[in-house]
Amino acid sequence: MQLHPLGTPLVLSLMFLFFGGTFLLSLSIGRKRENADKYMTAGNQVGYGISAASMTATWIWASSLYASATSGYTYGISGPIHYGLWGALMILFIYPFGRRIRSLAPEAHTLAEILHARHGRSSQLILAGSNLLGSVLSLTSNFIAGGALIAMLSPLSFSAGILMIALGVLLYTLWSGVRASILTDFIQVCAMLGAVVVIVPAVFFAAGGTEIFVGGAVNLTPSQQSFFSSDAFFNQGAPYIAAVLAYAIGNQTIAQRLFAVREDKIKQTFITATIGYGATVIGVGILGVLALYLGVDPIDGDTNNLIPQLAATYLGPALLCVFFIMVIGSLASTADSDLAAMSSIVMTDIYGRNIAKPGDACPRLMLLIGRMTMIVATAAALFFASARFNILELLVLVGAIWGALVFPVIASFYWNKVTNTAFTVSVLGALIAFFPVRFGLIPLEGGIAVVTDILSVIGVGVIAGLMIFGFLGVRAGVGAGVVAAAVAMPFGIGFLHQYPVLTASLLAYAISMILCVALSWRSEERFDFRRISRKTGSFDDTEAVA
Repeated sequence: MQLHPLGTPLVLSLMFLFFGGTFLLSLSIGRKRENADKYMTAGNQVGYGISAASMTATWIWASSLYASATSGYTYGISGPIHYGLWGALMILFIYPFGRRIRSLAPEAHTLAEILHARHGRSSQLILAGSNLLGSVLSLTSNFIAGGALIAMLSPLSFSAGILMIALGVLLYTLWSGVRASILTDFIQVCAMLGAVVVIVPAVFFAAGGTEIFVGGAVNLTPSQQSFFSSDAFFNQGAPYIAAVLAYAIGNQTIAQRLFAVREDKIKQTFITATIGYGATVIGVGILGVLALYLGVDPIDGDTNNLIPQLAATYLGPALLCVFFIMVIGSLASTADSDLAAMSSIVMTDIYGRNIAKPGDACPRLMLLIGRMTMIVATAAALFFASARFNILELLVLVGAIWGALVFPVIASFYWNKVTNTAFTVSVLGALIAFFPVRFGLIPLEGGIAVVTDILSVIGVGVIAGLMIFGFLGVRAGVGAGVVAAAVAMPFGIGFLHQYPVLTASLLAYAISMILCVALSWRSEERFDFRRISRKTGSFDDTEAVA
């Protein structure tokens, strides 16, 4: 089955209109006013409206839209809720940690740079390396989403689609880094939110309205018809809770906006992004539920095709063009953020704080390195995108890998006894446990199953404790963690190992916490957090270097 309702000329025209417009918008950021610091953090003075739109657009990516629909199609009516609601709440739970990080290093460029000031090189490079890996995979998933859309709506191939998306995003992001990303995000999020309000109801009524739920109920299992599906929670909701909390710590795109926004506007920015993300992603996820009720089979068996397939089937040419721009806007808003994030990491953590001598980094060279990083990262993502991974699985995998970092990173920003050894060993130990379980290299049977279940229960406590700790402090956080673990223990032991994706994620949290606390508890180190702000900051000596 092939659907080409827009045709090649119209698709090319829409691409030219969108990426040409964003490039012209980025030109308003004059290179004569550019320097390395503004290229990475926009001068730390972005206002509420722009920063809230940028945070929302960065968190709402095409991959999220596709993955939410896949969740709805796979798990039924509770699928989009488990995907969108937990993702939205995680933005809110990130807020207190964001305030703490910004207060420690008001002019930092990356989280890894702060870890360099806190611990040293090894901890910095572990976080920087994981950030780069995650951003490349994130960029890959967005290219896949764009390629699937173009291949569905035109005779153009998937390969041609990902190439056009990649070049379009690179065109305007290369110019002024994160400032171009943030400025274009505002336009992109307005287009996305407006399109969702129109597109989802249009597909619903064109497909038959409320009659869908009457005639299509036979296509759903009892689990898929339930709002309280345990299958959906343990396979989608719980792993995603663990994954998105890790995204906040492991994802430089979020940190970059944290460093860019004015410090007194952080709270409003996070609250607005929470509401915008939840409404948009859950709304689009309903399309996956509709596909399930309608008995739609994804073209080529690829669930990444669900959203464009429904749009091509039920929307007219005008609304289909609006839908096309919505998806392109959502993937571009995150793809440009990934490119800006990777350039900042290489500029700051590879060159600025390691290769260059202290105080001797050349801003001109940093800008060149940043732009070359974007080009190399784009080429790498194009290579990986050709494999056409499942986007939902890719996102959960990236978040789970980052789960090993969450406790050691947060502890390092609050507890003055955490050492570089404790950080490094805890992260590596958690990753060593994560990969064999996640990919089925170790059978979860017998004594191994019991041990992993016990550690998974501890992981539940760690996640709950961290969420509460950010808002209410250490005592409340520890109490919440203990209560959550106690509640989970009766049913968790003997049960959780049946869900290896969830188990692997929880293991990463538990083992990293146990090792970090054990190695730091008797440490004689008493770090002075005031040193961080003195060891992070501007690379530029003049306003106009570039």
